Amino acid sequence: MPQVAGVDVSRETADRLTEFAQLVAKWNPRINLVSKGSLADLHDRHIADSIQLYRHIPPEVESWADLGSGGGFPGIILAILAKGTRSSPIEVTLVESDQRKATFLRTASRQLDLAVNVATSRIEDLPPMNAHGLSARALAPLTKLLDYAARHLSPDGFALFPKGETAAKEIATAEADWSFDLEQIPSITNPEAVILKLKRIKRV
Repeated sequence: MPQVAGVDVSRETADRLTEFAQLVAKWNPRINLVSKGSLADLHDRHIADSIQLYRHIPPEVESWADLGSGGGFPGIILAILAKGTRSSPIEVTLVESDQRKATFLRTASRQLDLAVNVATSRIEDLPPMNAHGLSARALAPLTKLLDYAARHLSPDGFALFPKGETAAKEIATAEADWSFDLEQIPSITNPEAVILKLKRIKRV
């Protein structure tokens, strides 16, 4: 069984990841799903960075919301892994307000046989999703992400937010208006990055 970014995956899952990478490369010239400079390094820059989040999603999670899904990182990657490694599925919702990117996400989900819901809406306009888990990558400062998480997480849910070298500053700023339980997980793809795992998010 091959291993990708610390996750054991089946050959079928590895093939889906490869097929998704090919879809991104095909659509990118028209929609700019990822920066042109990072397209050549798609696996390490985007796919592996998304896969590492999956390592921190426990088996009991039943619903997941990915905010600002864009080119499908990490939402589509998490859905691919969930389909290939879990006995029971995760209900995955991808939130993307850009119509063209939402069309890509629906096309990719259909082609990869993923049962995901794509919500073409602004995050703040959606009814509360009550998700067990939530992610957002390169979307907004932590204070704004906490606002989204407070609206869309279930009371016992948690959020995973990858952050770069500004993480400490964003945390300090957020603590002025929010209380939360925080775990900082070192990134395995970037020594200057961390994954922020947050629970019990409340405005103060």
